[in-house]
Amino acid sequence: MKNEKLQKLREDYAKSSLDESEVDKNPFKQFGLWMEEAVKSEVPEPNAMTLATVDANHKPHSRIVLLKGLEDDSFIFYTNYVSDKGKELEQNPNASLCFMWLELERQVRIDGKVEKLPKEESEAYFQQRPYKSQLGALASNQSAEVPNRAFLEKKFEELEKKYPEGKVPMPETWGGYRVIPEAIEFWQGRRSRLHDRVKYELTGEKWNIKRLSP
Repeated sequence: MKNEKLQKLREDYAKSSLDESEVDKNPFKQFGLWMEEAVKSEVPEPNAMTLATVDANHKPHSRIVLLKGLEDDSFIFYTNYVSDKGKELEQNPNASLCFMWLELERQVRIDGKVEKLPKEESEAYFQQRPYKSQLGALASNQSAEVPNRAFLEKKFEELEKKYPEGKVPMPETWGGYRVIPEAIEFWQGRRSRLHDRVKYELTGEKWNIKRLSP
């Protein structure tokens, strides 16, 4: 596609507004309200979020993961601990999340520290996953190179024969993380690119709220 076409792609947002005087004083409650609206609006994969990490050479990497919990003022997701993102989080526990609900013209950015969930919590969630998702986690040494897709499918079939439903063990290298926020920004699209940006920053135990220029 030519640059001229890309440069002409634009939307003028006008669905809603966001004012710092009207948001909940607790950013987690405000996030919960927005997530409920995203679910009710049938936004595709409303819990999909970009996870950005930094490697040992200070190079950033991002990918989409799924939010699977809001507990103890933290955002929870699950993955393979020896994947690229797992290794990066081991080296540098700082991470950033970003939700984009385009249908609602909204975005939420979250910056914070990451820590692993206790194994028993990861185990409890793993046992709730669909049977084939459990097998998939066991079959995939995430981020490792494989010769072809047939290699993965063969491994999956072998595990399917080995482990009946309800008997799949959680991989030792798989589990959950919690992102403990230090800053959360809510973005609402507005006309003429004068978007609303409301940011919560944690100072001690208090969340300070401020409006940012778009």
